Order: sequence, then C-alpha cells, then structure tokens
Amino acid sequence: MRAVSWNVNGIRAVSRKDCLPWDLMKDVDVFCLQEMKANEGQVGKDIKSPDGWQSHWFSAQKPGYSGVAIYSREEPDEIIEGMDAEEFDSEGRVISATFDDVIITSAYFPNSQEKGKRIDYKLAFCKCMEEFLASWRDAGYKTLLLGDYNIAHQAIDLARPQDNEENPGYLPEERAWMSHYLSLGYHDVFREENPDVHDAYSWWSYRTRARERNIGWRIDYATVSPELRDQVTGCAIHPDIEGSDHCPVSIDIAI
Repeated sequence: MRAVSWNVNGIRAVSRKDCLPWDLMKDVDVFCLQEMKANEGQVGKDIKSPDGWQSHWFSAQKPGYSGVAIYSREEPDEIIEGMDAEEFDSEGRVISATFDDVIITSAYFPNSQEKGKRIDYKLAFCKCMEEFLASWRDAGYKTLLLGDYNIAHQAIDLARPQDNEENPGYLPEERAWMSHYLSLGYHDVFREENPDVHDAYSWWSYRTRARERNIGWRIDYATVSPELRDQVTGCAIHPDIEGSDHCPVSIDIAI
C-alpha cells in the first residue's frame, strides 16, 4: 500500500491549476489531504467523487479554513472524524480511517503563529494527538500519522535554522514535543532512512522565490507506531510535484 500526504492549500485552487493529487500521482492507494479550505458542497464531482476513489472529508466550522480529507481506492472499515475534542474538531484538523488493523490519520497541526501567539493551543493539540493514537494502539491498531505537523524537528529539517529559532514551526517547545513524540516509540521514517540528507523539504514560502532556490522546511511527515515499522518498505518526499506551497510525502507499507 502506498499512502500520500499533501497539504494542498486549497483543493479548489489546485484543481484550477490542473494539479489534483490523483491525476499527478497514479500509483497511490490512500491520499491524506490537508488545508482543503472547502466543504463537499462547494466542489464538483471531479473533486468530491473522482472515478475510482472513495472520499471522506472533515471540514472546519469557519468557511474557507483548514479542513482535512482521506481519499482511498477501497472503502475504509471505519471513518473517525476529529479526536473527540471540540476545541480542535471545530477547526477540522483530523480525520482517520481504519483498514484491517491499521488506522491512518490525516492531520493538520495548528500553526503556533508569530511570537508563539498560539503555542499553548498547538501544544494542547499535540498532547491530544498523543492520547488519540495511544487509545487506538491500546485497542490493537497500528498507527500511521500523515500530515502537516507544522514543525521542523531538527536543524537539518530547514534551510536556515539560525534565522528561524524564534519563528513558528521551529520554536523550542514545538521541537521538544516532536522529540518527546518520537521517544514514545513512533518513527519518523524518512529521517531514519536518510539521516544525513540535507535540502529535503516539503514546504517553501511563496515569497522571494523560495521554492526555486530550495529555501524550505520539512514539516510534513509520515510517522508510524513501532508495531508498523517493520512493514514499511519506503518513504519519500516529492518536490517535483507542484500546485501548492507544500509538496507530497509518501510512505509504502506491506499490508
């Protein structure tokens, strides 16, 4: 199974650019999308129900904001909207699907915002995510958390770490949480397989031709619980695929 995560920064916008994920990436079984910026009633059949795909959306209460979705070739056993936490679920940040003994989650982590204005909210979301995944592991499931974490974990994960030490996405509290999360046994597969690879980024600012110059950040991840790690056969970043300020990341799992 190949699963892909992509923050599309507006599903209608990528559609207008002829950059719909299922058109650009053919050999995929599950797409986890973030920042949809639309609900199902605002899009046509080509987006809501493309041929050969099942789609499930979880939108924010605020129009044109946030929103996540899971597209799959096979109908999931179960769809779980949110994390049973209204303060986060109202922003449409998490949707999950189960396939046999695996739960796949599409997550759009909050941005901590300038000067850490929303850092407490961000860290509370992170804690809630820990508890959410733990509850599914306790129920016998293996977890795959795909999404835009809005965190560059280490200096190798962004082009200019020294210039960004006080900026959202690279704040000490965010990086510490990511270290804590991995200490629980979860695996950042891409970094484990590519410990010394620099310049591997998944997001670039639209300003100052950042993507053209590869001045980016790695903030999109595919992390797995320890029970699933041995089934992972590959993990990649796809900077050649355009249409958003993020690019897709993929993971291959033998199921």
